[in-house]
Amino acid sequence: MRYRKKKRNTPIATLIRNYKDKKSGKVTTSREEIQWRFHCLDWKDQKKIMAAFLESGKKDREWVYSQIFGNWDDSFLPKVKELWETYHEFKCSWSVIRYFPLKYISEHMDEFTGDRDYYFICLRLAKNKEYIIDEERLSKIDYLSILYHTGRDLSIREAHDLFFGIVHDCCINHILITRLEHLGEGKRSDVITPANFLEVNLAIYYLRKLDKFVILYLFEIWNQMVEEAIYNSPEFKSIKREDLSDYEYELRRINLAKFYAYQMLENKYKQPSDDSVIEKLKSLAEGIEKTNLNESTVIDEDNPLPF
Repeated sequence: MRYRKKKRNTPIATLIRNYKDKKSGKVTTSREEIQWRFHCLDWKDQKKIMAAFLESGKKDREWVYSQIFGNWDDSFLPKVKELWETYHEFKCSWSVIRYFPLKYISEHMDEFTGDRDYYFICLRLAKNKEYIIDEERLSKIDYLSILYHTGRDLSIREAHDLFFGIVHDCCINHILITRLEHLGEGKRSDVITPANFLEVNLAIYYLRKLDKFVILYLFEIWNQMVEEAIYNSPEFKSIKREDLSDYEYELRRINLAKFYAYQMLENKYKQPSDDSVIEKLKSLAEGIEKTNLNESTVIDEDNPLPF
């Protein structure tokens, strides 16, 4: 019986040399082998690989930016700085924001244009209590997160307005808010309330960390009132009688939670622009308005509502 001879691993130094030599004819195979073995290599070899990939084309730079972010060494700074200032590539910004000197970040603030760049910049800059946070550039949840992670505080009034502003946004947001797993912990296990919305739970988490328990107590009372209103509503009684799929049943309950929660918000948290959304939401909660599907309709699971 003949045995096939096992292939021996090519020395990593040879792979790096072949990868760097664009005339070797082995660039692609060397790249694939390097990337496959990267996480099992010694640090000195990983550094050589990352340095080589930084000198290569965009696709390889994109790969190595992710490796550098978790394996940063200050020796990378000059090259990463050169690449950032030349290309302003998104993944490159991760390491710039996380590891570059604060003075550099402050002086180049306008160059960071990613959706959440300002959040990560704030995580560093806002530890200096003299730094003024631009709330307009942050979501309400991100603002609470920044306050917690940088050791800042907020007043009870500000916490109250922020929290119920988040509840308001959940009510009128057309995205299907994901409920958490503890749905059955309430008095009425079939009722979905604002307490089941993911963003509300994130806000609760940060308010606990910020010791704003009085806001959470007020919310608990308010949420129970919303729960009772939903449970006793004709719309909720109606969906219990209807023959609905699991998806339709959950969607109707979420719409009911949004509609009744919005109705029970203080007027100062409501906006004139909400009216059309709430009318649409009311129709959906009652089951009057259905999504019209045709062959050209593409269902987005992250955005399933028709408004």
